Amino acid sequence: MITVTPRSPALPHELRATRPRLRSGLGADAAALADLARPFVHSGALRERPVALYAARAADFLVAEGAGGSLEGCVGLRVYPDDAGGQGPAGVLYNFCVAGHRQGRGVGAGLLRAVLARSHGQGVGALFTATTGDGALFLRHGFTPAAARSAPRPWVKSLDPGRNAQVLALTW
Repeated sequence: MITVTPRSPALPHELRATRPRLRSGLGADAAALADLARPFVHSGALRERPVALYAARAADFLVAEGAGGSLEGCVGLRVYPDDAGGQGPAGVLYNFCVAGHRQGRGVGAGLLRAVLARSHGQGVGALFTATTGDGALFLRHGFTPAAARSAPRPWVKSLDPGRNAQVLALTW
């Protein structure tokens, strides 16, 4: 009997070419980050941030870069020291967005998995985010609804109560 071990089918060229490259944000990405966020700001899903803030906090971001160099998604990770609660540093995910033409294609899930690994590698014991949407992607990755008071105080103070955002948390 002759057996052949099946090989995984190769992805068609057009699918390989569309898989974005994940990398750390750069100061030079500031305008592109603002442009990527703009539709979400207009819909009310994100707060507006000036380009200068994106430039100053570029290192917080993980970005998904398309084949042509355009940004297709991003997520910011801000790490806060222990608030004297003994749990260690806590992280906040913010400005998480994926370009409309890339939604539903795994870009957001890939960004979230990568930022979870990054935060875990930095010794973050808990991650928080606030969402005005249903939070389905976060919930699928283990986040649960949480009280804002359990999150880093500086971040909680920055939340806009008028946005009625739901706070979600993930601990490990």
